[in-house]
Amino acid sequence: MTSKKNNLRFFTPKITSEKGSILIDVGISAGFPSPADDFRETRISLDAELITNKEATFFARVRGQSMIGAGLDDNDLLVIDRSLEPVNNKIAVCFLDGEFTVKRLRVEGKDVWLQPENPDYPVIKITEDLDFVIWGIVTNVIKKV
Repeated sequence: MTSKKNNLRFFTPKITSEKGSILIDVGISAGFPSPADDFRETRISLDAELITNKEATFFARVRGQSMIGAGLDDNDLLVIDRSLEPVNNKIAVCFLDGEFTVKRLRVEGKDVWLQPENPDYPVIKITEDLDFVIWGIVTNVIKKV
C-alpha cells in the first residue's frame, strides 16, 4: 500500500501482532535490493531478540548525557540483564550512594571504576566508603527515531 504526501511516496506495510511477536510483510535490505526477497513475511519476537533470561531482565530509561559516546542518549530504553556477570568493559546499571547510574565498568584486579562515555563527566573510583552495587548489565538499547 502506498500513499503520497508532497512529492514523496510512502509505503505502509501490513503489520499484525500475535503473542509478543510482530509480523511485518516486507523485508528491508541493507545491501543491494533483491525484488524477490522484499515481500517475504517474517515473524519477529522482540522478547526472543532482546531477552535471554526473562526472569532477570528489566527495562529502564536513560536520564542524562554521561553515556552519549556509547550511544546511550537521554530517554533511550535500556534492556538490563541481572543474571550476567559484571566484567571489564561492560556497560552496567549500578546503585551508587542511593541513586542508579549507568556507566562502563573498568575492572583491574580488585579495583573498579565507573567510566562515563562523555568527557564532561568524571570517572568514579569505587571505594569501600561508597554504597555500591552492580545491579545489572545493559544488553540492548531501544531508541526512538
